Amino acid sequence: MDSPTATLINILRERVESLRAAGNLEEALHAANASVEKSQQTLTPDLDNIDAFASALEIRAEIQRELGLLEPARDDYRQALDQLEDRPDRLDQIGRLYAGLGATHDSLGNLDRATAAWEKAVEAFEKHDPPLLLDVASLSNNLGFMKKAEGNVDAAESYFLRSLEILHSQLGQNHEETAAVSNNLGALYHRAGYFDQAREMHMMALEARRTILGEEHPDTAQSHNNLALALLNTGDRSWARRHFEKALAAYESLGQEYSTDLEAVASNYCGFLAEEGEANLAEIIAGRVREVLASHNA
Repeated sequence: MDSPTATLINILRERVESLRAAGNLEEALHAANASVEKSQQTLTPDLDNIDAFASALEIRAEIQRELGLLEPARDDYRQALDQLEDRPDRLDQIGRLYAGLGATHDSLGNLDRATAAWEKAVEAFEKHDPPLLLDVASLSNNLGFMKKAEGNVDAAESYFLRSLEILHSQLGQNHEETAAVSNNLGALYHRAGYFDQAREMHMMALEARRTILGEEHPDTAQSHNNLALALLNTGDRSWARRHFEKALAAYESLGQEYSTDLEAVASNYCGFLAEEGEANLAEIIAGRVREVLASHNA
């Protein structure tokens, strides 16, 4: 690639990133189109030219995906991958491209294709030297959700455990991402009826979230509720009660954005109270929650 062309492509790329950072995605897309066109005009078998074209396609695909232009984004990801076929020196970019392609298919509702793309992304990230473990963890979490939706508990567990193993070793137990995957694994175990395992995962998530985020954070409230449900199924009803109360108190203080969560926790807690023979208290709690929800809509 000659020096003036390379300079122009770099200028266009910097403009794209500047516009994107400023939130001006429409103008960023115009600049990305110009970058792709210029890279394509000068495309030769030279690896530098191929890399420039693939990178321009990747950037445009990301912007299109942010704008909801999913089919053009999908096509750009595919074309970029075609350019980098059999390129072990570009495994990080190949992994990113497959990850973006998977996210695009997921948004399009093509779940099988999303799964296949994310599996290829994981393969590329694992082959990279050194392996890009945090990327593997993120996509393994995505794949865990996919397998859970399919009803494949064993495969979902494997992916969530792989993600949790990496995050625990790379980021530590007291990290938001580690806590999130612990929560996801707990939800899987609860659905599958493995209540003792669900309890342990939700307890780990709660301990981390309390430490990192504090007691009034929505993620902490979620963990209190999830742990309470698991405790009910392991026979620890008095302990479950305390966690329902903490979840309810947190969601009551969090405002309108969390109205749906407040209603769900209130329903769980009031159902528990009714089972305990405390129907009057359940009515009081339900009335209090109705007042809170009404104030949100006032």
